[in-house]
Amino acid sequence: MTSVSSNIIFDDIFTINAIDKEGKKFDRVSRLYAHSKNYDMDLSLDYNIELFPLKQDQSFALALASSLARGPPTTGGADADDGDDKDRDVWRPDGKGRRGLEEDYDYVMYGKVYKFDSGTSEIVTAYASFGGLLMALTGSYRHMTNIVLGDPIYLLMRK
Repeated sequence: MTSVSSNIIFDDIFTINAIDKEGKKFDRVSRLYAHSKNYDMDLSLDYNIELFPLKQDQSFALALASSLARGPPTTGGADADDGDDKDRDVWRPDGKGRRGLEEDYDYVMYGKVYKFDSGTSEIVTAYASFGGLLMALTGSYRHMTNIVLGDPIYLLMRK
């Protein structure tokens, strides 16, 4: 995991085991199945194949973040009333606005954690939806302590 001063709540390197193993359902969307190198996690993820083409056996970096802002998470302290914080996560396609974590990645989605399943006492699955594109991340609860049910979440990927 990353340091406390970061908005990144999970990151690892994944290798794709399969793509669309139940068949292809949509023209521009595929579902990948991958396993992580560092934390022994399993991932299934829907993604846009035109924006981020991937192949079986390919590796990619995946991070989950609570905010795109760089630096420590804001806690709403004395500086929170400063007026500029309302624009903290502003991203604009014209390149204007604040630069954040998205600059370090090739593919970014914004969504919400909608469900947690506890398979065993050790293994859990976190589910998130990114405008209908779904993610399931399964592994030790120790690596997902900062992923909170109901919280908004950014998914960031790079090859």
